[in-house]
Amino acid sequence: MPVVVPADLSSGKVVKSEGIPVFSYGEISEKDGPFVKIGILNLMPNKEETEAQFLRVLGNTPIICHVTFLYTKTRIPQHTPFEHLKKFYKTFDEVKGEFFDGFIITGAPVEHLPFEEVDYWEELTQIMDWCETNVGTTYYVCWAPQAALYHRYGVQKYMLKKKMFGVFKHTIKNKNEYLFKGFDDVFYAPHSRHTEIRKEDLLKIPEIEILSESDEAGIYIAATKDRRHIFVTGHPEYDPLTLKREYERDKARGMDIDIPKNYFPNDDPKLEPIVNWRCHGHLLFANWLNYYVYQKKFVK
Repeated sequence: MPVVVPADLSSGKVVKSEGIPVFSYGEISEKDGPFVKIGILNLMPNKEETEAQFLRVLGNTPIICHVTFLYTKTRIPQHTPFEHLKKFYKTFDEVKGEFFDGFIITGAPVEHLPFEEVDYWEELTQIMDWCETNVGTTYYVCWAPQAALYHRYGVQKYMLKKKMFGVFKHTIKNKNEYLFKGFDDVFYAPHSRHTEIRKEDLLKIPEIEILSESDEAGIYIAATKDRRHIFVTGHPEYDPLTLKREYERDKARGMDIDIPKNYFPNDDPKLEPIVNWRCHGHLLFANWLNYYVYQKKFVK
């Protein structure tokens, strides 16, 4: 079903060219079918690439998603033209009186900083507190779950000796969990992070349930027991070449970066990556939208 986005959004045009129905605000409404409001706080440097990734997974469902992109006003991104933000994004002040059925907070390249030293930390915590009253369910990605768990429960993040970088095997801890309807017992997902949260810390919090983990990558998905907060430490939304671009970027910067694990055939960066996470990534978002966004709104 369609995603509804601001008119002339370039990432909307990209995913529309791939066969996803895309409409502009005002062209489609609730009378046209199941309709949910989704907010996306986009903290990633490459805004347009991240927009397209989330529009792909949201657009591959039977639910119409009216999408609002947000940026932090306390730190203007340097890798995206400000004109793009002014035209296609809103600030928290502009939407804080609204209610969103679902809300996504993306990752951000600030893992090396203590949370309080992130220059938009105060604004981010205000948004996370606001989600308690103005959002049906919030989905946190990569660094965002670390930030949310620290803010809500004081859970610490830990620096890794090596970047968790590649595609890793995961298992399901709760096979009755709605997020995993249709999943295989073993599935794959990308990770790209320098820090981690630890299982022993989450087990101390009665409100939190660990839903999926990896022997190599650690905690993958956890959630509050009411499922109003879903914490995803990996990147199921990633495109086939996202890890490749990150690897090439870091190599060009002279960084000591390993080849992403379980990604290139024979670990050869000259070869096309093996994509083995996309179906589960799409299904994860479809299940989130169905069971925790749409049904929370319409099924009483």
